[in-house]
Amino acid sequence: MAENLRSKVVTQGVQRSPNRAMLRAVGFQDEDFNKAIVGIANGYSTITPCNMGINKLAQRAEIGVKEAGAMPQIFGTITISDGISMGTEGMKYSLVSREVIADSIETACSGQSMDGVLAIGGCDKNMPGAMLAMARMNIPAIFVYGGTIKPGKYDGKDLTVVSSFEAVGQHSAGKIDENELLAVERNACPGAGSCGGMFTANTMSSAFEAMGMSIPYSSTMAAEDEEKAESTAKSAAVLVEAIRKQILPRQIITRKSIENAISVIMAVGGSTNAVLHFLAIARAAGVELTLDDFETIRGRVPVICDLKPSGRYVATDLHKAGGIPQVMKMLLVHGLLHGDCLTISGQTVAEVLADIPDEPSPAQDVIRPWNNPMYAQGHLAILKGNLATEGAVAKITGVKKPAITGPARVFESEESCLDAILAGKIKAGDVVIVRYEGPKGGPGMREMLAPTSAIIGAGLGDSVGLITDGRFSGGTYGMVVGHVAPEAAVGGNIALVEEGDSITIDANARLLQINVSDEELARRRANWQPRPPRYTKGVLAKYAKLVASSSVGAVTDLDLFDHH
Repeated sequence: MAENLRSKVVTQGVQRSPNRAMLRAVGFQDEDFNKAIVGIANGYSTITPCNMGINKLAQRAEIGVKEAGAMPQIFGTITISDGISMGTEGMKYSLVSREVIADSIETACSGQSMDGVLAIGGCDKNMPGAMLAMARMNIPAIFVYGGTIKPGKYDGKDLTVVSSFEAVGQHSAGKIDENELLAVERNACPGAGSCGGMFTANTMSSAFEAMGMSIPYSSTMAAEDEEKAESTAKSAAVLVEAIRKQILPRQIITRKSIENAISVIMAVGGSTNAVLHFLAIARAAGVELTLDDFETIRGRVPVICDLKPSGRYVATDLHKAGGIPQVMKMLLVHGLLHGDCLTISGQTVAEVLADIPDEPSPAQDVIRPWNNPMYAQGHLAILKGNLATEGAVAKITGVKKPAITGPARVFESEESCLDAILAGKIKAGDVVIVRYEGPKGGPGMREMLAPTSAIIGAGLGDSVGLITDGRFSGGTYGMVVGHVAPEAAVGGNIALVEEGDSITIDANARLLQINVSDEELARRRANWQPRPPRYTKGVLAKYAKLVASSSVGAVTDLDLFDHH
């Protein structure tokens, strides 16, 4: 079978002589025109530490593709740093960048008729952006994670960038002085790699390994370690073999493999953002998946890893303790993983895990033994009620009281909310509402790491609820509920909440409720007016017009031409 199934339209035949002439200029020789062309989607940038090490990995992938007998073509794709844009208007572009990345990879690979793609990404949206493109195009594909940052060290403790966000809250509350704030800032991020805890980047890389779209152990390696470069070269060889065998993403991204990924997300205590991204990935792959499926899986999968933000350890510690394969083997042994799923290597999940021990090493305490989990059930709960009729996502680990009823403190933006917290205006028992930050309303569903960190830093983490139609960072923990749908901008009930209304968050009952009569809500609805769009030109305006509800993954191509 020809290896250049797609690219032969560019490289074969008399009339393609000019096309070949251009390819010769980038290094093709006579014997190369029958080889598979492999795109290397290179997420390198010096915008953020998450992506600054990726160029070296792209070069290793290039060598690996050549050694495996195919022709590499490197092209760039963008990133937005959530950590650097956090708390600013720029954060509105973060979720938007997921679509831009997906569109750019699809555009390059399809425009150039490539036979396969190896994508290398670091920051949060690189992973789902690449996977959306892979699922859409359905050409052989592999994901390579740029790797995690090593922990910062200060005062004998491990630091991550979230330590710095929390230090702001501690400083405002008078718990630490300016010198200590600066010391945390100077030591939090020691070099290249994505944020170190089980925040969104490490959550998504782990989930892709679990799903079979990345090679074993690759999702928890440190960016700066040599094994990361070697794993990249190996990934290139695996991909070229997958092109030969025509192993396609939609054979790997199935209902069962997505269930595997979600089970691993629960077991490691992963980010709320994974919910949004997997809803989108499933849709791109043509797989049925709803918010309720996350709740079903949560009910049966314990949290077995003690990882930041609510636990103690970082991703490099998980790697030393056995990584994602060890977590997967434990789930498999206890009937919580589908062992028959195909992986990019051509092996099944069960075959990949055959030699992994059933229980983790007793010499570490990052991965807990099965009979002594961190939590008996998963930590990402789907709440519904009259405040979120389509659903909302709560992270309920590390919370002492999983239910709160209190007066609503209503804010129309993240900035006004943060100002109130830092000024000491939010009291124990309050339920803070931040609205018009949803996919359409923001637009772009900003993450609220600044308000949640300030609440934790002020010592209110167990006594204040926070609800938004925006998102929370993977670094958030506490009594927080995000992704409220329908959002305020489209007239969801969150738009009708008034200051002082009684609000209930009850994680055990999976309830998110405004304690106001239906008649009163109907009266308020009659007076509600949608707001004019915040942006009328450019990418945010296009996004706001196209984006669907967070309850279906905030995709931008939902029912564009629905002919059923």
